Amino acid sequence: MKKKVIQRCLLGAPIGVLISLLITIIISYAISDGAFHAVTPELSAECGSEINAVAVQTACSLLYGAAWAGASVIWEIEGWSLLKMTAVHFAVSSLSALPIAYFLHWMDRSVAGFLGYFGIFIAIYAGVWCSQYFSTKAKLNKINEALDR
Repeated sequence: MKKKVIQRCLLGAPIGVLISLLITIIISYAISDGAFHAVTPELSAECGSEINAVAVQTACSLLYGAAWAGASVIWEIEGWSLLKMTAVHFAVSSLSALPIAYFLHWMDRSVAGFLGYFGIFIAIYAGVWCSQYFSTKAKLNKINEALDR
């Protein structure tokens, strides 16, 4: 199990950086001022320069991707209920996402900013979880129908 977690973390780390880069490109296009907005101005100011901020954000994106990929092993633990897997996966995911989002200024550093970000996080998590659940349920129903024939 540990080996599988480490392998997934190593695979997920560069994927986290790739996703972070794609998001910054999308945001830069959305701002439409012709500039590339690699990091938030707040992070750049906090780090002393834009290049330092990019390095910090890249390191955090590595950690973020590794945490999510490593957490995927939770879904493969036999003997755990769906509720337990969901609760543990949600805890691991949110405990990695929220501090990184706060540190990188991806959210307002206020109670309202935290609650807003966490609300969006929960909504996206629930949406992905539900789509996966119903997709898997449909596949299982199809298998069961084939077995009943």
